[in-house]
Amino acid sequence: QVQLTESGGGLVQAGGSLRLSCEFFGRTFGSYAMNWFRQAPGKEREFVAGVEWRTTDTTYANSVKGRFTISRDNTKNMVFLQMNSLKPDDTAVYYCAAGLRVNRGDYWGRGTQVTVSA
Repeated sequence: QVQLTESGGGLVQAGGSLRLSCEFFGRTFGSYAMNWFRQAPGKEREFVAGVEWRTTDTTYANSVKGRFTISRDNTKNMVFLQMNSLKPDDTAVYYCAAGLRVNRGDYWGRGTQVTVSA
């Protein structure tokens, strides 16, 4: 069984930064691609960023390219999302997900709220 726990959300002004963390408990962390998704009020959940388990290649949604950086620490079973130059449109609940590939969630965390004020 896999469990994921996110942390690091909060309230920040536009232009500010936040760093989200996700801790992975359970089966082999190194077997999964790790992803961040987000869901804003009234909208569908969308892919934000992902990192491959073996190559550590990264993929980003166009809306966050150049502002967000995903990384993983396989020694600590953790994945991070550094978010810079935040915009009000980034306001959402952010979910960490482990999947067999990038942009896929087979296991999900409960989410952490990110609110960006104008």
